Amino acid sequence: MSDCHQYHEHYTRRDFLTKTSLGLGAITLGHLLDPLLLGAKAGPVPLVGHPTSPLVGGPHFAPKVKRVIYLFQSGAPSQVDLFDHKPELRALQGQDLPPSVRQGQRLTGMSAGQKQLPIAASPYNFQQFGQSGAWVSDLLPYTSKIVDELCFIKSMYTEAINHDPAVTFVQTGSQQPGRPSIGSWISYGLGSDNENLPAFCVLLSQGSGGGGQPLYDRLWGNGFLPSHHQGVQFRAGKDAVLYLGNPAGISAESRANQLEHLKKLQEDQFEEEQDPEIQAKIAQYEMAFRMQTSVPETMDLSDEPDHIFELYGPDSRVPGTFAANCLLARRLVERDVKFVQLYHRGWDHHGNLPGQIPRLSRQTDQGSAALVMDLKQRGLLDDTLVIWGGEFGRTTYSQGKLRPDNFGRDHHPRCFTIWMAGGGIKKGLTYGLTDDFSYNILKDPVHVHDFQATLMHLLGVDHEKLTYKHQGRRFRLTDVHGKVVRDILS
Repeated sequence: MSDCHQYHEHYTRRDFLTKTSLGLGAITLGHLLDPLLLGAKAGPVPLVGHPTSPLVGGPHFAPKVKRVIYLFQSGAPSQVDLFDHKPELRALQGQDLPPSVRQGQRLTGMSAGQKQLPIAASPYNFQQFGQSGAWVSDLLPYTSKIVDELCFIKSMYTEAINHDPAVTFVQTGSQQPGRPSIGSWISYGLGSDNENLPAFCVLLSQGSGGGGQPLYDRLWGNGFLPSHHQGVQFRAGKDAVLYLGNPAGISAESRANQLEHLKKLQEDQFEEEQDPEIQAKIAQYEMAFRMQTSVPETMDLSDEPDHIFELYGPDSRVPGTFAANCLLARRLVERDVKFVQLYHRGWDHHGNLPGQIPRLSRQTDQGSAALVMDLKQRGLLDDTLVIWGGEFGRTTYSQGKLRPDNFGRDHHPRCFTIWMAGGGIKKGLTYGLTDDFSYNILKDPVHVHDFQATLMHLLGVDHEKLTYKHQGRRFRLTDVHGKVVRDILS
């Protein structure tokens, strides 16, 4: 009997299926790294590292937007002093918050021991602006000019009462760390529209005066999703992305040769182990190599005309500021980055609110408004969603002693305000209503999970169907909750 015949005698059905699946895996891996292989057409790059991803073929339904810019105001801006106008409070200044308003709701440890919870009316003037008549504080003169582009949601609420679990909840859908962030879910589900930049980019800025709650990189982490879905942080300065540049003496050709050999080794390892994380590593190496060209070009603002810097304000010329990051966010979405997350620290005003909130407002007001106007004049606002807001609200009573010229506000999860603008959102709408103390919601409550479900819906994703199986359970961004807020959709 020939060797060939003996081989086929022992070549079982299991051997055939195993070898075939490995070959298909290698083909899939090659297609992942180069979407133009195998005759594929140029277009969205499905960087999906899990074989059961439900959106390999595209969104669940026609999306209203292609990309998201989330301007997260870390520390929780005071809705009482910015958007939720409560003129009746001035007549109650210094009086104790009525028990009928508090309704036994829990307080933080920072104000739970106070004998009195003195009402602190906002010292800032409010006016109605635009055809929509939206109320905005005089702290935000630039935002007041674009209110007819915005949808204010004044009835947001959350369960978390402290910063870390609240920020984690907004960004990941869970108060416990370890879950994937919104941007990672979007990258996993929808992939990338630009093979030279990550689908999920992160920009950080610091409010003046120092301090502020810490921002951990797990807030833009991939959790249990494949690692190439994590957010990539862009920094101000020479090295926008850490460890991206070649060391001294290493040329681009040398780096490309090194990556080619490394890719072959990892492909061999993938054939043996079938570990999807190997795919993720290869994708990350390949992306990093392409980013060596694309990132410097994106971060170079020298081609921006003076009138754009004037639109965003003088801070936009200072790398690392909120305004500069807003301008970079526009440049990223121009290049089809799907999710851009900005964080601005410093809104945690437990004391000296009158001295601090004007500073934070000045740092963020012009850049936020300019971003909306800039996107609109470029025709990008129609298919881009812009979000502005923090993790919860602030109390209408003063934390600590109320003085004529100084007071602070504690955390308040029961109601807060965010705004949204762009594709699929009704313009000039104020949604939701709070009581006269900006303490409880009277109409149209919107839970954090509802907000997340609505965001995903605008991207063409059914939040109940985008899941990932981990440790025997199928997880999703909204856990087992959330409903789309259809009243705010155009």
